[in-house]
Formats: sequence, structure tokens, C-alpha cells
Amino acid sequence: MPAADTTDLSDFFEILQQLVREPSVVGTEDSFFRVLRRELEEVDVTVERHLGVLVAKGRNPDSIVLSAHIDRHGLLCTGPNEFQYAAFIAGNRGELTGDSVSEQMMASIADRFTGQRVQAHLPYTGTYLGQGTISSGYLCAKRHNLIFEITGLDYLQPGTPISFLDRLHITETHLSAQLDNVLSVALIVHLFRNGFTGTALFTAQEEAGRSWRYALAWFQREAIVTRRLLVLDTSPYPTPEAAAAQDLVLRKKDATADFDADFTVEIQDHCRELGISYSYKDRWIEEQNANRAKPLSLGRTELGRLAAATAGQINGTTLQIPTTGYHTASETATLASIRAAIRLLGRYIA
Repeated sequence: MPAADTTDLSDFFEILQQLVREPSVVGTEDSFFRVLRRELEEVDVTVERHLGVLVAKGRNPDSIVLSAHIDRHGLLCTGPNEFQYAAFIAGNRGELTGDSVSEQMMASIADRFTGQRVQAHLPYTGTYLGQGTISSGYLCAKRHNLIFEITGLDYLQPGTPISFLDRLHITETHLSAQLDNVLSVALIVHLFRNGFTGTALFTAQEEAGRSWRYALAWFQREAIVTRRLLVLDTSPYPTPEAAAAQDLVLRKKDATADFDADFTVEIQDHCRELGISYSYKDRWIEEQNANRAKPLSLGRTELGRLAAATAGQINGTTLQIPTTGYHTASETATLASIRAAIRLLGRYIA
């Protein structure tokens, strides 16, 4: 049995706690980008902002490219006292094809948010406008979106983003917040603070299926071809027991494309060397589907879309932290998984 991991997480908690409090609703991520840029400029990295992506480069930018999306689910005011799920607003429909995990879960999550406190803010600056409480939510068959009623924010104008009032909660074994995907953002900032010298991409609108386009535009601008893109994210499980069955989650593919086999094996080998338990999410989904009338989706990820769009010239693999409470303000991960991710990613600190 491997020795107990005593990795000190205090510095990481400090980063995550600050970032969790910053709103970053899908499609209105500007204010979060500015906060993140200030965090990165405190360490020895070069930071550039492009449309839909913030790029941070260390002293050895070609060694590896990490990616994490910064957007989180929230609501958007679309009319008088009317609020819709931001990721599924009509302007995004062309990017949603029905086989993403979020779309498959849409009906089941409608009532998860009743009683949830929310806060409104200006789209660009993030300036606080007020708080309210979600009183109900339902799936509108005509508009194919989640519609919410909120008490206390009837004065808002269309286009105003509303984020879940979010705070980080830490116990001796777990942490919870709206983790997807500020958790991965905090991990990368923590890596840079500890000497990471590669490149990191922080992308917008992943939850609306658009982040890969922003990443692709940057790769094309820089004339970069790589098969060592490591995309960090969370991975949902239905029960705490299913999530706790592994420290980290890997993938060989998604619904769109196969991932780079060599890089995937490299990450797997690091897990084995470090005594980190892991599983493959695509294999787990296929096993679950053997006994389901309605199959689960393999998901359409940022990496899969990039690989498909470039015929594999841009590819890599994923590293995910298993969680429960997906797409809520109480998404939960174990501290053991956080420690495992930090140890594994430490292999890529020069």
C-alpha cells in the first residue's frame, strides 16, 4: 500500500477560494479573465489575451500545453423576469448537437437549483448588481432550454448574467463548490507558482461547445502542431462511491475522436509510478451502457473537437478529477484526488 500523501494544499486552497468567488458565466467571462491575468502576472510567465482564450507561457513553452476552460454554468436574463440557462441560449444552438453530457442531463438538472442563491453582475466589468433566489426551474419543450424564475431580480435587463452564489467548502476529506472548471484553473495557477515552464490555455465558452474554436485559432495563429495537449477538467459520477473508485480519470477517446495513444499511456504510466489509482471514463461509460436502455454519451470534449478538426495534428489526452453533484454549486471532489493531480502534474514542472 502506498504511503499516505501529505501534500500541503494550503497554497492551492488560497488560489481556489479566491477564484471560486469570481463570476464567470458562459459567454460573459471577461471579468474572470482579468482576475486570472493578474494572478498569472505575479509569476514569471508571459500572458497574452486573445478572443476567447488567455495564454500563459513559461520559459519552456514548447514542452507541454495544458488547457482548462474558465466558464461556469449560470443564467442569462432574456426578458422581463425571465432567465434561461446561459449555455443553451439560442445563439449557441448551432454548437449543440445533442450528444454532450450537459444536453443529456438537461431535463434531470432542472429542479436542482430551486432555493439556490444567485447574484447578478454587469457582463464586462463583473460589477455586482444584486442577489436573488431561484424559486423554480423547468424544461421548456418549445425553446429546448431550462427556464428559471428568480425572486428578487425582476429589475434586470436582458443580457445580464446571473451566477450561482458560490463559496468553497473544505472538510478533512473533500472540497465542494461549483468546481467545473475553476478547479482546473486553480491547479494550473498553482503549477506556475511552483515552477511550471510550459504553456497553458484558458478558454471561454466550453460549456457552450465553442472553446475549441478559440484554442484552434490560437494554434493556427502561432503555427503550432502538437500531440502533447493535456486538457484538465472534472468528470461526473452518479454516486460518491463511484467517484471514489479512482483518484484520477483518463480517457482514450470521446464521442468525436480518439486521443493520442502515446501521451495517454505516458499519463497512465505516471499514475502507476506514483501509486495513483485511475480509470478510463470511456471504458466506464461503455460498461454502464451495456445495461442501460438509454445509453450515456461519451461526451464531446474540447480535445476531441480539436483532434477532429485538425485530422489529429492537434491532439493529446485528458486528465480529469472525479466529482459528484455535477453542474451545481456543491460539486464535490476528494482531497485525495486533488493531491493526486498535483503530484502527477508535478512531473511536468521543469
